[in-house]
Amino acid sequence: MGGTRRLRAFKRWMKANGVDCSDALNLVDDHNDGVSVRAFVDLKEGDVVANISKPACLTIKTSAARGMIESADLDGSLGLSVALMYERSLGEESPWSGYLQILPFQEDLPLVWSIDDFDSLLSGTELHKVVKEDHGLILEDWEESIKPLTSSLPTNVDPDSFGIKAYLAAKSLIASRSFQIDDYHGSGMVPLADLFNHKTGAEDVHFTAESSHSESDTETDESEDADEDEPSSTSSPSPEHSFEDVPGEITDDQAKEEEEDEEENSSVLQDDQSGLKMIMVKNVPAGAEVFNTYGLMGNAALLHRYGFTELDNPYDIVNIDLELVTEWSSSSFTSRHTRARLAFWRKLGYSGCESQNSEYFEVSSTGEPQSELLILLYLLLLPEDAYNKLDVATSTTEACPEITVGKHKFVLGQSGSEGSDVDVLVTDGVGEALLAIVEKRESLYGSLTSLEDDIVRLEACLLPRDRRLYHSLVLRVSERRILEKLRSYIRKRVDKFPGGKRRKKMMTPKS
Repeated sequence: MGGTRRLRAFKRWMKANGVDCSDALNLVDDHNDGVSVRAFVDLKEGDVVANISKPACLTIKTSAARGMIESADLDGSLGLSVALMYERSLGEESPWSGYLQILPFQEDLPLVWSIDDFDSLLSGTELHKVVKEDHGLILEDWEESIKPLTSSLPTNVDPDSFGIKAYLAAKSLIASRSFQIDDYHGSGMVPLADLFNHKTGAEDVHFTAESSHSESDTETDESEDADEDEPSSTSSPSPEHSFEDVPGEITDDQAKEEEEDEEENSSVLQDDQSGLKMIMVKNVPAGAEVFNTYGLMGNAALLHRYGFTELDNPYDIVNIDLELVTEWSSSSFTSRHTRARLAFWRKLGYSGCESQNSEYFEVSSTGEPQSELLILLYLLLLPEDAYNKLDVATSTTEACPEITVGKHKFVLGQSGSEGSDVDVLVTDGVGEALLAIVEKRESLYGSLTSLEDDIVRLEACLLPRDRRLYHSLVLRVSERRILEKLRSYIRKRVDKFPGGKRRKKMMTPKS
């Protein structure tokens, strides 16, 4: 299982603490890339390659800091961060010392980068604004919830172990490595399971919980069974790719719901002694790396939560903020015009994707914009008389309004537009508007480098020396390529559905 001293220590720790690692797995310790898992022999689908006892997992419930955490009324990743910092502060006195010594001090997520680094490397990308917000929220959490604990720490715990650097490091490990264990333990650090590297859409091994047949754990079992159909790591994002939440942190609404559920089910939340398993879900030949997957996510989500990116990621997206759309509209029309058309768009049941602080539209990796964006632009450009007729028709009938675009008909309304070809809305005017908005989005990257320049810089990167630059450039290049595909999409659709020029001439001018 590898020859390094720390791997030998980890192997001894696993045997002593109820973590059964199959001899078919080869743990490989690379100085630059950390520990990875490879197959010693051919592995078959259905093979159980690891059994992990729940007491071996580092959670709020198992940590010696449990009393302090519960007295401070901390839970979620905030409580788990305290548990991790506390056990780290104990050094070899911690029951998890053999496991903790194999982990890096921190994962190199953007949240632990310096301000200069994320300003220079992430400018214009989906992460730049979010990482700044992360820093503010994490500092606030530390000031309000972590710093007060230092006055009541045991004498054998150094208060510096609970400083902001230690907290950021703990947050980075939890965001990138924690798993949901069960309702009783919540999320936790799961030794061995967190050593499998990620590969998008290529899961080899799956993390799952055994079913317990205890009556007191019925609801726990049901939730665990449901979780088996979800991505392997609880850090996986929602399909909306909203990044406003702190990595690994549950939202206030989620926390409230969990607290209510816990109160309601307090009589059944007992320590479930069933174990955890790592099960092969496909065949892997001897010598090949064995991958887990954190779900299907684009590079912005991967870099934000796990600190790396993947070339040619099919799940990449680019967001176009609603603010960019309204800025363009207000530069072409009156502010009153923009507000009225936006309100009408919402009246029809449309909205963009929403995060805590903004509303935006997604552009897929193929360059296709969200249909709601095209509908909004079409309504913004609709001549005044046509708009008034549409407004009246919408107010006087319950049926979804229908518009004619050239030789094509399009049904407006949240449900009515599902079967319609939204491409017909890409008229000359909509195409020009969208191109102008794309240029606004592109300008966020700055004028110093082009897409071609970024590609040249990416190809010149040397890993691991240029790790941050490399992954930042992968993100920038993937986003800028999507914007280029969006430009191609616009040109093709305008050519395919001609006839928008008359409507463009009739646009309401800004007075």
